[in-house]
Amino acid sequence: MAVGTANWPIALSGAIPALVAMWLVDRMDRKRPEPARTRRLVTFVGMLSVIPALILELGVGGTLGESIPPRMTYQGASFHAFVIAAAIEEACKIGVVYWVVWRRPEFDERMDGIVYASRAGLGFALIENIFYLLQQDTLGGQLQTWILRAVLAVPGHAMWTGMIGAMAARRRFDGKGLGLLGGYLLAVVANFYYLYPVLAGQTLPYTSWLARMWFHSWI
Repeated sequence: MAVGTANWPIALSGAIPALVAMWLVDRMDRKRPEPARTRRLVTFVGMLSVIPALILELGVGGTLGESIPPRMTYQGASFHAFVIAAAIEEACKIGVVYWVVWRRPEFDERMDGIVYASRAGLGFALIENIFYLLQQDTLGGQLQTWILRAVLAVPGHAMWTGMIGAMAARRRFDGKGLGLLGGYLLAVVANFYYLYPVLAGQTLPYTSWLARMWFHSWI
């Protein structure tokens, strides 16, 4: 069944996992909740951060051109997982926190770093989910992608960007820890190790059923 108007509701429902994750994060912060307006702002700008991420990914790929190893090689899989995906996307997501809320008076404790950073990551994941669901050619492909991204990619975006926010906030309020740059590098490595086995697996003549599904849930 080709993706058409009838399948738009399924694609749009790809926002649900991210919205549920936001609710869970808010529950963690219920004793000293952040202003709802600020949380919504960070989520919205996180959604918009998909645009510069896409532009940068296309720009890097276009600028380097043939000097980039093909993605279907181990070297190419490493480059695409580390630079094209992890480094660029994490920079765009944490950039939302830095430019939107880092200097606001609401950002006044360590937990805020996790709340706002995970919100930025989940806003990104929300749009990305819908985009990938619209790319699926069949209803079965949409359902498979919906489930896999709900349990893998969406929590991943929240954790990776939340990790940066936590490290940055700890350095800001306690003067300890990895800080913004260290948290960013740690998140990029974590994101890389999530994606690289899938891309590298595509270079083999046989890829397991689980790896193939994982690949299609992300790429």
